[in-house]
Amino acid sequence: MSAGVSLKHSFSMLLLLELFMFLACFHGCLSTPADHLKSYMLTERGADAFLPEITPSASPQPFLPLLAPSPLTPFTNSTIPKLSGDCMLNFTAAENLMTMTSIDCFAAFAPLLANVICCPQLHATLVILVGQLSKETGVLALNRTLAKPCLSDIEQVLEGQGAGENLKQVCSIHPSNLTEASCPVKDVDELENTINSSELLASCEKIDPVKECCDQVCQGAISDAATRLALKASDPLSMDGPHVLPEHSTRVNDCKTVVLRWLASKLDPYRAKEVLRGLTNCNVNKVCPLVFPNMKHVANSCGNGMSNSTTCCDAMDSYVSHLQKQTLVTNLQALDCATSLGLKLQKYNITKNVYSLCHISLKDFSLQASGCLLPSLPSDATFDKFSGISFICDLNDNIPAPWPNPSLLPASSCNKTVRIPALPAATNAQSGLYNEYVAIYLLIVSSMTMMMLLQF
Repeated sequence: MSAGVSLKHSFSMLLLLELFMFLACFHGCLSTPADHLKSYMLTERGADAFLPEITPSASPQPFLPLLAPSPLTPFTNSTIPKLSGDCMLNFTAAENLMTMTSIDCFAAFAPLLANVICCPQLHATLVILVGQLSKETGVLALNRTLAKPCLSDIEQVLEGQGAGENLKQVCSIHPSNLTEASCPVKDVDELENTINSSELLASCEKIDPVKECCDQVCQGAISDAATRLALKASDPLSMDGPHVLPEHSTRVNDCKTVVLRWLASKLDPYRAKEVLRGLTNCNVNKVCPLVFPNMKHVANSCGNGMSNSTTCCDAMDSYVSHLQKQTLVTNLQALDCATSLGLKLQKYNITKNVYSLCHISLKDFSLQASGCLLPSLPSDATFDKFSGISFICDLNDNIPAPWPNPSLLPASSCNKTVRIPALPAATNAQSGLYNEYVAIYLLIVSSMTMMMLLQF
């Protein structure tokens, strides 16, 4: 046996030993108190208000927290950040906010939770930090000279508490996210003299994350304020109906960020975070975050009348398995993804309901083997020194994916006549399910890591 093969064999044994220790530790984490689980269930009861009526093929299962593999990367090993010394942002006053963000963007899970939890929380943090600073400076933006070191300092603080090291790439964050960008107004006094600040605050100081996505009371007030600010530019751009210029849309969007910072300055950080996450979530649930690869293989196996259902379902299973390697999604995103994929398949002359034929469920659009759909309402990961990182997960694994009807518009989640599907069952009789699905999910990250390492 060569030295290289021997080294690889030894390394494999070490990884297997680490996995054994992880499973032993995880076994001790499964005895979560009933009250703890109950709190997660109560927190989540409102989340399914988004879901249209879909009859489960079996009794719904409970919402349960998923535990991150804490033995692999101890979250408590925080490091002292190396700050630039040039940034005026008050990280001490926002300590709780920064800690929450570092947990939401925990290194191993940041890419998996990016579009639902990590990036919305990081964007909210940037808005709040600049907004809180404006109470001292009177300015709702950083200048371009300070933006770069401040963004670096934010990264250092978060990474020192366990967050991922590439959040700028994961969440597409740039120094311009801390400036006024193209918005012509950044001074607090000028903003308050331009907009109806009392109406804005009344509309947005507290929002219902379900009703707001439908009624858009706060969003409307923000858009109105941002439009007023954008018109303060020395070169006002056309904004007449369909002739709105792209530059104007960009300017209005940049002014929305300035307006949100002003709003964050009028609220305490926690309340501001709740409002910002609620607003972001309205947009998160509107879009399927998955990238659909080429589906010609499915079209060849399932199209033109389909002669062999086994071949078709094999092709569908193979295709869905590629989708399952991407990211965790919410209940509503899974519905969006099911509709998007179904409509694309129908364009390939696949008219039969292959979701029903091949038993495709909503969970099949989320991360492989997790059986997890994240809540449709804003949620955060949590940290416990014994069990590690956890986040709320819907283990309703028997809800069939709805096959879209091309002649009908998708049912709106704001339709008041839509009935809410059955709530999760009680957890006390479901410990076996907890063991099975949580253990499978926990192994995803560790198994992927080991496979990558064994390739060297």
